[in-house]
Amino acid sequence: MNWDDTGFLLSKNKYNENSIIAEVYTEKHGKISGIIFGGTSKKIKNYLQVGNKIYVNYNSRNVNRIGYFKIEILKALTPLYFDHNQKLSCIASAMHLVKLLTAEAQTNKEIFNLIDDFFKILDFDTWIKKYIFWELEILRLVGYDLELKNIVTSEIINNETSYYVSSSKEKKIVPNFLIEDNNEKIDIKTLLKGFKLVSDYLEKSILRPNNISYPSSRLVFLNSLK
Repeated sequence: MNWDDTGFLLSKNKYNENSIIAEVYTEKHGKISGIIFGGTSKKIKNYLQVGNKIYVNYNSRNVNRIGYFKIEILKALTPLYFDHNQKLSCIASAMHLVKLLTAEAQTNKEIFNLIDDFFKILDFDTWIKKYIFWELEILRLVGYDLELKNIVTSEIINNETSYYVSSSKEKKIVPNFLIEDNNEKIDIKTLLKGFKLVSDYLEKSILRPNNISYPSSRLVFLNSLK
């Protein structure tokens, strides 16, 4: 099997002294793992930054064995944020989330486009808020839609509307910005409550049932916002 495609680098791990195993989310083939020979060399490793957009040639002699990548850089996206630690952490967290939530070799053009949109989000002043909605969208695309607007209950407290979801065990507050469509600036404390809501859902509905550890990259990112 041999094909060419465009993709985003999701992860890389050393394979031997000279090579790495990379995971790439491609436009036409979904998430694919492959070996990059010479991936530790100075010529290649400088643009093998997680998040970078690359052109890949994939070759595999046996569908049951891992194949091989030949790559070219298309857009060095991650290096644009080398001087912004929060955004670098966000890139690592977002790519790790795609890696965790997607299945091998299952094409989803919407997810590919969503990754492309992610890097546009980082240029906004309200990028943190937009990123929360980005996470909700990728959860929806892989079949875990929270459908917050359909499940919340509202109540008026001190002349202000509050939203919550409740069960027999708990009542969970939902930050207003996740329900109401507005362009108001949101303080970081409220944004972190939004992340907490997504994190709880992610852990309860996806990670814990599948015995997956909570991604450390997400913890690093959220801690950088505090």
